[in-house]
Amino acid sequence: MDINDALGAFGALSQKTRLDVFRLLINAGPEGMSAGDVGEVLGVRQNTMSTNLSILLQAGLIRNERDGRSIRYFADLDGTKDLLTFLMADCCGGHPELCAQVMETVVCRK
Repeated sequence: MDINDALGAFGALSQKTRLDVFRLLINAGPEGMSAGDVGEVLGVRQNTMSTNLSILLQAGLIRNERDGRSIRYFADLDGTKDLLTFLMADCCGGHPELCAQVMETVVCRK
């Protein structure tokens, strides 16, 4: 990921609804969620949700798949990994043991 891609991802996440959508889809895991379900859980109208999903898709943070007549959305774990790698690439000035503390707090706890 280059700096422009990272800026796009950060820009997409810099709005509350989009950050809420991203976190919800991370939590949903491999099952993902339909756009309607995402909007219902977050209390966001369909047209507003569509715009926010589009921005997150363009930023590479989520992906979608057709599921019959609807579309399911998922966190794009490759895009998320790329963003985290961009952030952590130069972590701790060449002292990886210090970065271990950060990584331990990021690991899934479920």
